[in-house]
Amino acid sequence: MTETDLTANKTNSNNLLRRDVRFLGNILGEVLVHQGGNELLNIVEKVRELSKSLRAGFIPELYDEFKRVIMSLNPEIRHQVIRAFAIYFQLVNIAEQNHRIRRKRDYERSAGEAIQPGSIESVILSLKESKIPYEEVQDIIAGISLELVMTAHPTEAMRRAILDIHKRISEDVMQLDNPNLTFRERELLREKLLNEVLTLWQTDELRDRKPTVLDEVRNGLYFFHETLFEVLPDVYQELERCLSKYYPAHQWHVPTYLRFGSWIGGDRDGNPSVTSDVTWEALKMHRQLVIFKYEQVLKELIRTMSFSLGVIEVSEELKASIETDRENIETKRLDFWHNEKEPYRVKLSYMIDKLSNVLDETTKGTALRYNSPQEFIQELMIIDRSLRYHYADFVADTHIQKLIRQIELFGFHMSKLDIRQHSQEHENAMTEILSHMHIVDDYSSLSEEEKIELLNRVLNDPRPLTSIHIKYSDSTNECLDVYRTVYKAQQEFGVNCISSYLISMTQGASDMLEVMVFAKEVGLFKKHKDGRIRCTIQAVPLFETIDDLHEAPSIMKTLFGLPIYREGVTAMNDQQEIMLGYSDSNKDGGVVTANWELRVALKDITAAAEEYGVKLKFFHGRGGSLGRGGMPLNRSIMAQPPHTVGAGIKITEQGEVLSSRYSMQGIAYRSLEQATSALITAALCARQPETDENEAAWEEIVRNMSVVAQDKYQDLIFRDPDFLTYFKESTPLPEVGELNIGSRPSKRKNSDRFEDLRAIPWVFAWTQSRYLMPAWYAAGTGLQSFYQNKEENLQVLRDMYENFSFFRSLIDGLQMALAKADLIIAKEYAGMLKDDVVRERIFTSIEEEFNLTSSLILKITGQQEILDNSRVIQESIRLRNPYVDPLSYLQVQLLTELRSLRDQGEDDPDLLREVLLTINGIAAGLRNTG
Repeated sequence: MTETDLTANKTNSNNLLRRDVRFLGNILGEVLVHQGGNELLNIVEKVRELSKSLRAGFIPELYDEFKRVIMSLNPEIRHQVIRAFAIYFQLVNIAEQNHRIRRKRDYERSAGEAIQPGSIESVILSLKESKIPYEEVQDIIAGISLELVMTAHPTEAMRRAILDIHKRISEDVMQLDNPNLTFRERELLREKLLNEVLTLWQTDELRDRKPTVLDEVRNGLYFFHETLFEVLPDVYQELERCLSKYYPAHQWHVPTYLRFGSWIGGDRDGNPSVTSDVTWEALKMHRQLVIFKYEQVLKELIRTMSFSLGVIEVSEELKASIETDRENIETKRLDFWHNEKEPYRVKLSYMIDKLSNVLDETTKGTALRYNSPQEFIQELMIIDRSLRYHYADFVADTHIQKLIRQIELFGFHMSKLDIRQHSQEHENAMTEILSHMHIVDDYSSLSEEEKIELLNRVLNDPRPLTSIHIKYSDSTNECLDVYRTVYKAQQEFGVNCISSYLISMTQGASDMLEVMVFAKEVGLFKKHKDGRIRCTIQAVPLFETIDDLHEAPSIMKTLFGLPIYREGVTAMNDQQEIMLGYSDSNKDGGVVTANWELRVALKDITAAAEEYGVKLKFFHGRGGSLGRGGMPLNRSIMAQPPHTVGAGIKITEQGEVLSSRYSMQGIAYRSLEQATSALITAALCARQPETDENEAAWEEIVRNMSVVAQDKYQDLIFRDPDFLTYFKESTPLPEVGELNIGSRPSKRKNSDRFEDLRAIPWVFAWTQSRYLMPAWYAAGTGLQSFYQNKEENLQVLRDMYENFSFFRSLIDGLQMALAKADLIIAKEYAGMLKDDVVRERIFTSIEEEFNLTSSLILKITGQQEILDNSRVIQESIRLRNPYVDPLSYLQVQLLTELRSLRDQGEDDPDLLREVLLTINGIAAGLRNTG
């Protein structure tokens, strides 16, 4: 395929996207007329046209008219206008997601001529073309590891009912590309879409209550049920296909390198609703779903595998297996297959019985059930061998091998559950327990060195620290019950169901040792008489603040230097997991400093571990938004220094990122395919490091920039006495807390201190008000500290942007944030401040920094406009803004009215509802808001 052909295809593809957006927009217009008459449609169109004209060129008279139209809307019409713009964005997002799938299909149609960049095939082909030998490719594949961890962080503003409608609309819109549809079928399709958009219009976007933790568990499991159970094995199959294609002389079975985990039901940091009982229920829900999915597959296989003994001969092994089942299992199911001439169907019927009994406690340990996933796999291997015996290997490869891969990935527990708790909770429980045992009166008052010495002694002592005869406080009992639940879970669901215990705000080695002492109490950590250590859970530090990142290497050295702790790591395959927090480090030090300090911490912690022969798995706590480290999955993998990839990578996937990446199979597949390609590329880079000779000098420049940027950031955020007031009054922060999008409180404690505010509402509120400050503030001052208006320094920055991947990633992230920010609209939000002097002073400071950052980025990149280097995203933002802007202006008006009422001790639930609808709409319009 020629370059001209590819360009023509791309243009045609973009035309199809515009077609879909226009088609859905017209349908929404019909719904508006149907529900509110021509008056509603005309008002929506007038607001849209005025907003669009303002974006084309700011004219004061036009601005005044725009404000007048918005301010003059009566409450009933205003409510419908808000919903019209919000639903329009939902439809645009569906069209854009479908377009991603369309682009991939376009590449696949030209297979053999053009291979899609970022695909699995593209990276395996590059290995072959680079003459990487089979043995090295095998080592690379064996060494890569990625675990994606779902969290219940409250940034998904949409209800599940809305997402279900989106899924149906998406499937219907995809049919528009079908050239075989008749005229009547197209008419029926349009009718169906009209009904779906009408249903969307008449469905409440807002939850009437906060979700419970188990609601959140169900929401997370939705993605396993709808997409991941099918898509994950398909990614493995594609990798094996490509390896076989380019290295055909070898047999390939790719080891498990890509899987999903979850925090939902295990993350108790600041969420009192996550109890040990809730964690147990979450695990049971995981098991119920995975057994249900396996049963579905086996029932489908029964329909498929009609092989008859009248035509073929099956293996003696299969016959013997059926006889064994007949002796052990007396099935009462009406759908049991009784035709003895169709042995596979008979065998699969028994297998369904044994799967069902996995959920029955009374059958545990008997032949009536599968007592481990491996037993299930062994029976499938019997079927596999028998199929190949009569040359039905296509069926074995297509169906049986895929199911075996699913069992390898999901076991009988669906996904690994992580436990997380704040370090202070462990210290409080340890203080109480040690006091009851008369070991030390006040553990919490000990120095860090004294704590380490004491905990090391206790960990080496085989005697228990707790007693059933001592009455502990409810909080201490709950702390201990968590460990008991983990032990019980490992016995019931297998040791892989939970193996990581994360500690928020890890500030010393004692925070880690406390967890291991509690693990010892329930049998998760045990030192045998011969000195051997058995350890089935690992304490995982979460380093979040800038100070914590600085201390991290020293903390890990202290731990690795303790023989008892080091032996525990040995028992976990010489591997230590370490989590780095992108959200709190940004909130603490600003975007430049957070990015820099995370890079330094990655390198320094890796060096510390190498001294002790420990392999590291870094867990990157990224959010969806730019201010919380958000970026496409493949870019987040490539952003790591290659030598720090080590024993693998874990990355959080949360909130709206989950629905945008994993609600549709095509999107989920593409995201995971790109991640696989990035993993292999990063592994190769680690083996063939290429470092620019200037990198050390460039790192020193960034380090100095970081110091200046941090001072600038903290001068405003921490040291300006009026800043917190400015933040609360010029953003919808208080109201975001009333949007029922998560079970967890927005603050760690019931306090108004900035330090106790969680990073998610911090970022969410700034995004809603169009500042996006956490993603760019103080970067300009940092850059200027080196540039100093000197041409030779500007040339250095340009070289860094061209040749230093870390710096390029930083600058491009800033570009994205600046492109989405809008200080003209942010000024409207600032207008809600009661103190004019404070408003003028702080807004002016923010505006100056915004302008400085923007101008320097254009100088460094040589671009005319922000995001000239990414025209697709630039155009998407440009097209979306005229539709987001009315929602922002309406939100300011509504917040002003609502807060005025509340200041007088009154309230208006309808007004609050409209505010919350604008929050939903802006979130859909800007995307990646939290």
